[in-house]
Amino acid sequence: MDKIPILRMGAFLLVTIQVDLYDRLALNLEADLVQMVNKTNAKGVLIDISAVSIVDSFMGRIIGNIASMSKILDAETVVVGMQPAVAITLIELGLPLKGVHTALDMEKGMNLLKSMIEETEEDADEDQTNDDFITE
Repeated sequence: MDKIPILRMGAFLLVTIQVDLYDRLALNLEADLVQMVNKTNAKGVLIDISAVSIVDSFMGRIIGNIASMSKILDAETVVVGMQPAVAITLIELGLPLKGVHTALDMEKGMNLLKSMIEETEEDADEDQTNDDFITE
């Protein structure tokens, strides 16, 4: 049975899809990735689809599901390397991939994840500071 490798890079998980995803492989990736986010307390997921030339509605939903489930587990999702034909197909299929952030390449995707994590930490620090000043 094929598996897509999931690599850990600090607080992030990195997935590089190098093969065309059939339904069972996509479902396994979804389950494995969500389990890894939970297990590692990852703060971000970077999915590289630069080798993917065709995305159908099922694959689009899987990417959206991964982003939604990761967000519930306090992790952001960034998809990088999307080919123009894939972007056109997703829009034509009416799949806006809500909750999925995109970047042109892995470097920009990592920078985007880092900036989102920093913003989240600053917001949490601000909330904590505001709680400290509550008096009864």
